[in-house]
Amino acid sequence: MRRRLTALGLVLLLMAGLSLLTAPAASAHPYCGQVWGSAPKAAGDLSAGTMTNVRAGRHTCFDRLVLDIDAPLTGWSVSYVDEVRQDGSGDVVPTAGGARLQVVVGVPTIATDAFFVGPGRLVDTSSYRTFRDVVWAGSFEGSSSVGLGVRARLPFRAFVLAGPGAGSRLVVDVGHQWCATGHSQC
Repeated sequence: MRRRLTALGLVLLLMAGLSLLTAPAASAHPYCGQVWGSAPKAAGDLSAGTMTNVRAGRHTCFDRLVLDIDAPLTGWSVSYVDEVRQDGSGDVVPTAGGARLQVVVGVPTIATDAFFVGPGRLVDTSSYRTFRDVVWAGSFEGSSSVGLGVRARLPFRAFVLAGPGAGSRLVVDVGHQWCATGHSQC
């Protein structure tokens, strides 16, 4: 009887040990490790300063939009919208792409700034993987808006970087896809 109990105990220990050696269940496979999501992101309210530039860049895993501010930025929001709306009037601003982000900074824009072109395109997105359009959506009562057309509703992140100098930058990164290539669950 004692031998049987010892053998049973060894079998149970062996089974427990083998279960520790097996690979864990498959987990999510986010693209480039991005776990950003597509929910609205925001901070604060109105800020001091003005928006001085809008620019964009292409990266391996995402496309990046940058709004330059000549002071620390404390108020901003970025969210997916059905239609980009012009500040003040509420008029629809045509924005190419399968989905649209409305990017709002809590600072005004001076119409004489070099990048300011009034209603229309701010960045040539013809060679971008995710971006389809970057359009001016207005400045009204201390806030300025930019419409960002993207290929589809994709994960994004938004954050503020200090500098250069006393200024700051609102950065909006939009991932090229949700899941790593070859995976359908991420």
